[in-house]
Amino acid sequence: MEPGSRIESALDRAVAYAEAPGAPPLLAEAMRYAVFPGGHRIRPRLCLSVARACGDDDPVAADSAAAAIELLHCASLVHDDLPCFDDAPTRRQKDTVHVAYGTPIAVLTGDALIVLAFETLARGAWRHPRRLVRLVSLLGRAAGSPMGIAAGQAWESEAHVDLSAYQQAKTGALFAAATVAGAAAAGAEPEPWRRLGEALGEAYQVADDLRDVACRQEEIGKPAGRDATLGRPNAAALLGTGGALDRLARLTREAVAAVPDCPGADRLTAEIEAQARLFLPASLRPVSA
Repeated sequence: MEPGSRIESALDRAVAYAEAPGAPPLLAEAMRYAVFPGGHRIRPRLCLSVARACGDDDPVAADSAAAAIELLHCASLVHDDLPCFDDAPTRRQKDTVHVAYGTPIAVLTGDALIVLAFETLARGAWRHPRRLVRLVSLLGRAAGSPMGIAAGQAWESEAHVDLSAYQQAKTGALFAAATVAGAAAAGAEPEPWRRLGEALGEAYQVADDLRDVACRQEEIGKPAGRDATLGRPNAAALLGTGGALDRLARLTREAVAAVPDCPGADRLTAEIEAQARLFLPASLRPVSA
């Protein structure tokens, strides 16, 4: 089964578990609404690519890790869009969860998706207890504090924000989780894969900053210009469009150079380069891409 189908099937099974009889109907509906349809599913695709490069000896474990990472990502989007943070009206070309279901349900949807991520991981990786313990620790680090997505959201409430620390927690944490979890799910040592995820995460954040500055809402599926409106750090605003594009290209090269020696290194490198081109909308991609 190709990676996209593996990811969607794993996510559907996970969300269906949360929709079991007895679940509050609005919460169950909002959870599915938050997860489907998805975007490019870049993080879970990266997780499966690394697992495959490391042998992918337990596809069920790899699928559960990929789904768990995407569930954490979807939870972070629901919380990020809330009125107390970005107060965003749209996401992925549709109303945000709090607009569609109300703020209380949106808060609970994000919380429930975080819990579901770890439940999904446990159900899929139980056959390898040592791998499961490592995977839980890796995803917990990516979700919480001091360096996970919760910390990234919290930096927005600080008076003084370090751009690198903010971006590494806000975006880089889940990209790093994708690479280390993909390796761990396949029984490989995860830490050599962390730098790859960190470089890709920083590259994606630079691309996201460029989208916010240089694209229209219709192209990116969410309100544009929010960083300036909310006073958030933005690499494109600091470096200019040209400088940000140069930084994106440099980070992509660093990511490729960070791929550890493994049986699938050549294929993985090609996949990374192809995914990096998708970070930017068509209007900002180099002509050669």
